[in-house]
Amino acid sequence: MNISQFLLILLARKRIIFATILATLGLTLAVSMLLPKTYKATASVLLNYKGQDALTGVIMPSQLLPGYMATQIDIISSKNVAARVIDQLKLAHHAEVVARFQGATGGNGTVRDWLAELLLKNLDVVPSRASSVVEINFIGSDPKFAATIANAFAEEYQRLSIELKAEPMKKASAYFNEQTKLLRDNVEAAQSRLSKYQQERGIVSIDNRVDVEMVRLNELSAQLVQAQGQAMEAASRQGMAMGARGAESPDVLANPVIQNLKVQLAGAESRLAEAGGRLGRNHPQYLSARAEVDKIHSLLGGHTRTASNSVANNAAILQQREAAIRAALAAQKTRVLELNRGRDELGVLVKDVESAQRAFDASSQRFSQTKIEGQSEQSDISVLNPATAPLGAAGPRILLNTMLSLFLGTVLGLAFALLVEMVDRRVRCENDMAEVLQMPVFGVIDWNARERKRSHALGALLPRRLRLS
Repeated sequence: MNISQFLLILLARKRIIFATILATLGLTLAVSMLLPKTYKATASVLLNYKGQDALTGVIMPSQLLPGYMATQIDIISSKNVAARVIDQLKLAHHAEVVARFQGATGGNGTVRDWLAELLLKNLDVVPSRASSVVEINFIGSDPKFAATIANAFAEEYQRLSIELKAEPMKKASAYFNEQTKLLRDNVEAAQSRLSKYQQERGIVSIDNRVDVEMVRLNELSAQLVQAQGQAMEAASRQGMAMGARGAESPDVLANPVIQNLKVQLAGAESRLAEAGGRLGRNHPQYLSARAEVDKIHSLLGGHTRTASNSVANNAAILQQREAAIRAALAAQKTRVLELNRGRDELGVLVKDVESAQRAFDASSQRFSQTKIEGQSEQSDISVLNPATAPLGAAGPRILLNTMLSLFLGTVLGLAFALLVEMVDRRVRCENDMAEVLQMPVFGVIDWNARERKRSHALGALLPRRLRLS
């Protein structure tokens, strides 16, 4: 079927098409006039999602914002909000509503759930494409009731958003409160162990650079070096003083008594030599001079031995002092090593205290934050435009229904015309002859019944033109 055939069919079946359109229009107008009037009330709410919480300063990732809008729309149209609206307006306690519920459900279920489903059927939540404004539309037969329901949905949605935000914070606050108490006990226990360890070991600070024991160790080391030098020098002097040439020792020669005795010895020897030159060996003066020289020699030897023994005693004393300092240094090293091991253990205890303190501080800070958030009544939802009772009815929309029925009637008329044509097929052009009868067409008579010849009655039946093909 080509376009010309289709148009010929529509021209032939125009009565069916027009009748279908008229029937559809009439039925639509009748139904529109019989339907009760409905009113639509709209409440606008603003979602202030700026990506940052005004209380905590937490920044929301930008990729979560599109899902945020869809989530809020689902919350508005949830059964929980509808049930809260019913409780706020006390709709479930009206006798008329209870009677309608009994007639509709036979008493199955609850009035609250049944009313919530009815309200959600007439609720329409429309988000804005270019802004964060959401329109809450409610359609009802009473304009004041529709406005009241729309405003109730906006208010309950705002309250529910606060509860959904604050309730998890309250639970988290209770959890952090318990954790804070536990971490406080841990801090006290760690500090107690640290204090007890310091008292037992006598360690005041973990810094060994300012420790008295380390200073004493350094002093003993310096004293030992000095004592070793003195002992070595005393040993050398002892060796010289106790040797064969002990009289030539510096310590012996420096003795003033020995020096005085040497002077006296020189004087006595001089007098003995003078007496020996003048007198004989048995002369009393010579014997007296000789006895004086022997006496001085004896005194000089005694004092020389005393000076040598003094040098030896000094060397022994210095060696004993060196040994004592060395022993004290070894003991101090042992003490310092023990203190160092104690400081290592003390450092571990100090780190335990610091770690417990950091955990306690973090938990306390988080507890304070969640407690403030749980007690906050701030909401990201603001009622921008409350709903008012509409002045005009939103439905039925007669003009729109008429336009739709005209379009539907046209489609149905075309469908009925084609259906009738398929049932009662007619030949309307040369193409139909070729397709239906499967016969070649040799000619077409162009017939026009309006042009007739007045002079002859048979002329009206003759064709005006004969076209052979």
